Amino acid sequence: MTFRLHHVQYARSIRILWLIEEIGLEEKLGRTLEVVEYQIGSKQMYEGELPKVSTASRVPALEIGNKRISESGAIVQYLIEEFAPELGVDPGGAERTDYLQWIHYSETMASLVEQLNLQMVFLRPPAKPSPIVIKLNVARLRHTLVGLDARLADRDWLLDKGFSGADIMLGFNLFAVPYYVKLDEFPNILAYKARIEAMPSYQRVIEREGEQRFYQQDFYPVPEE
Repeated sequence: MTFRLHHVQYARSIRILWLIEEIGLEEKLGRTLEVVEYQIGSKQMYEGELPKVSTASRVPALEIGNKRISESGAIVQYLIEEFAPELGVDPGGAERTDYLQWIHYSETMASLVEQLNLQMVFLRPPAKPSPIVIKLNVARLRHTLVGLDARLADRDWLLDKGFSGADIMLGFNLFAVPYYVKLDEFPNILAYKARIEAMPSYQRVIEREGEQRFYQQDFYPVPEE
């Protein structure tokens, strides 16, 4: 059976690529992966196959046989429950609430990055970014990092049991966050990020993705009012 993933380079769909690498889809399960790639914002995303798979015409969207599922958190939970339960926590498990919380906390953080991307990367003249909105979202993003750094103060991964799907959900965010908030003041996050980047499954995905073409500078400061 073929898994068919609808994907944009370095978008949320990288979470699914990473999880599939960690599971060992081809090596362990004997399944094949087909990746359908899009340019972000292209007409193909709204006029091609994607709307038939994703109600919102967004990536990631995954086809497995006659099953279709979108939203990265839903896909991560589904794949773990079906193919890699060791990366999750079953209902009734001691860390079940923490597992679910950090999976969804990841989207709180990612939504703030997305808002900053819209302001700082996607806007084109004559439109101008709003310094007030950017300042607010940077502050909110930084606050999510304060909570994450505290969580990692006495553990290597988000759960005491070790690496899990929650780390895949949140770890992706740490690719984009440093473009808006410098991580120097968060030593636990920096160490966590280094552990993620040392994982062979993550390294294979980054090698596959190649050089990112989305951000045009290393850091985006809040513009002056």
